[in-house]
Amino acid sequence: MRNPDLGSPAFMTRRAWTLVLLNVLVPGSAQVLAGSRRLGRWGLASTLVFWAVALITGALALFWQTPLLTVATNVVALTAVQVFLVYYAVLWLVLTVDTLRLLRIVRALPTARGFIAGVMALLLVATVGPAAWGAYLTTVQHGLLNSLFTSQAAAAEPVDGRYNILLLGGDAGSDRTGLRPDSISVASIDAETGATTIIGVPRNLYNAPFAGGSPLYGEFPTGYDCGDDCLVSYLYTYGEEHPDLYPDAEAASSNPGVEAMRDAVEGVTGLAIQYYVLIDMQGFVDLIDALGGIQVNNTEGRLPINGGVDSDGQPTNVDGWIEPGEQRLDGYHALWYARARHGSDDYHRMARQREVQTALLSQFQPATVLAKFQSVADAGAETVDTDIPQGALTAFVQLALEAKGQPITSLEIVPPQFDNVYPDYHAIHAAVAAATAPAADPAP
Repeated sequence: MRNPDLGSPAFMTRRAWTLVLLNVLVPGSAQVLAGSRRLGRWGLASTLVFWAVALITGALALFWQTPLLTVATNVVALTAVQVFLVYYAVLWLVLTVDTLRLLRIVRALPTARGFIAGVMALLLVATVGPAAWGAYLTTVQHGLLNSLFTSQAAAAEPVDGRYNILLLGGDAGSDRTGLRPDSISVASIDAETGATTIIGVPRNLYNAPFAGGSPLYGEFPTGYDCGDDCLVSYLYTYGEEHPDLYPDAEAASSNPGVEAMRDAVEGVTGLAIQYYVLIDMQGFVDLIDALGGIQVNNTEGRLPINGGVDSDGQPTNVDGWIEPGEQRLDGYHALWYARARHGSDDYHRMARQREVQTALLSQFQPATVLAKFQSVADAGAETVDTDIPQGALTAFVQLALEAKGQPITSLEIVPPQFDNVYPDYHAIHAAVAAATAPAADPAP
């Protein structure tokens, strides 16, 4: 191998194929046998380390995912992974190019030279490519964590064994003064099992109460009651117009509008809300498209896209329709499926919004997200605002994986069970407590 018979093309061809095989199976071995032993020993040692890391990673993926989730949600760990992958990409590039030099292709049989060169090129892509791609994905994930999860606060403890996250779907359209949430709900998650209940709060709910410690309690001690313009959804705008009520909101990765909504929804549901997620409804289109669409079952009938209503309350001047039955919706149509209310009402719309939320949680597999990770990350960074800190991500991702294996229950605070104009908040609190109570242990 080290001192070949250069005058025998047949031997040089066999030698070349042997070195090609060694380079791909045990990177560094070709150099030990036929080139720089120092480079070869370095390559072999690095290969053994890589194999050990790959074996451990595979075992963790199969049997204990928590450490991998910790790495994927920690910027320091991601930086280490990025350096690791870049190192191996560069090392394999160096070893493959050096092996190509050691082959001495010009001494091989003329008929074999093209095949050998082509195989080396393919092997270069097969070895260096995945490492480079992994380093790229790691960079994207690193950027997403830093842009989306900006809070460095410590992770909150569950309250009564649950994490309660305020979910707001916001639409700051050109025809609106500021942002008013079109969708208001709370995802209440069991901190042990991941079992999730989504509580829907209608945007036209009146007289939202506030706890004594809320800055809004002083303004509205008997609830948000100031006439026809005191729907719960308007509190976002009220908070934005009175930032002095929440002077520390920005420092906590929130804003006064969100904090006003948090106080209102806590009063409505009786739940302590640790975090919020605000999803821009127009950015929502990009997120659905990045994930390839969602599957829904439209049981209401034809739903209009855009337009208005005539004197009989029927849709008019629409831009299209979402037809009944099973539908695969892209982002644009999913948005209108969640928003359409002409010819319908807010409460049916809430049910459709809950269906879309459930579809997002249940229909997308990790492989789907990974395959379109750049698009998903870009859409997420533009679409979502949240105060969930980076330190809480590992636990929440683990809970999300556990939640996928369980049905998502819901409670809608809507008529006829609950009056939206004269709501009985004692009854609402009791219903929320029942819906979020731990499941009873099965009888022995």
